[in-house]
Amino acid sequence: MMNEIIHYIKEEALALMPALFVIGLLLKNSPKVPDWTIPWILLACGIAGGVFLLNSPLEGVLQGILVTGATVLTHQLAKQTYER
Repeated sequence: MMNEIIHYIKEEALALMPALFVIGLLLKNSPKVPDWTIPWILLACGIAGGVFLLNSPLEGVLQGILVTGATVLTHQLAKQTYER
């Protein structure tokens, strides 16, 4: 499934994935940020980063959503696999 998602993400937007991952880790370790808000914050950051990198509002929003989804999916797959 992950390979299918990656085909839709533009190469320029792939740079957002490690940035979103690090932001997610920082938010997770912050006691003032509720866990349920982390995916929403990452989505907002992904969309903003996508629009900034691609200089296209529509394309940036779509790429931001895809990159955020791929980042969260990758994290959850690793977490669910290795933390049994």
